Amino acid sequence: MFDYSKLPEHCQSGMRRYIEEGALPGSFLRAVICNKLVEAFAQADSTNILRLFDYADFLYNEVPSPCWGSEEKMLEWAEKCKAIKVAEAKKVLGEREDID
Repeated sequence: MFDYSKLPEHCQSGMRRYIEEGALPGSFLRAVICNKLVEAFAQADSTNILRLFDYADFLYNEVPSPCWGSEEKMLEWAEKCKAIKVAEAKKVLGEREDID
């Protein structure tokens, strides 16, 4: 689906969980996803500080634009992913209304 290999290995799973499941990531990935360049540099480890271009390339060319670019977009994406997961669980469990 998305080429997570463009990112440093130690951050691939965090980005995958955010994009595919809506799990909010740690401070560095949040800064990257929210398009906060200065904060991303401040939060980056020694590997990520050299790979910020790769994150920009990944977000711009690989993933849907509604999932990155601002804090509002990030939070909306996370909520949409959660809603999809709840709807899928209800479908599997026979439309029970008490699943949230």
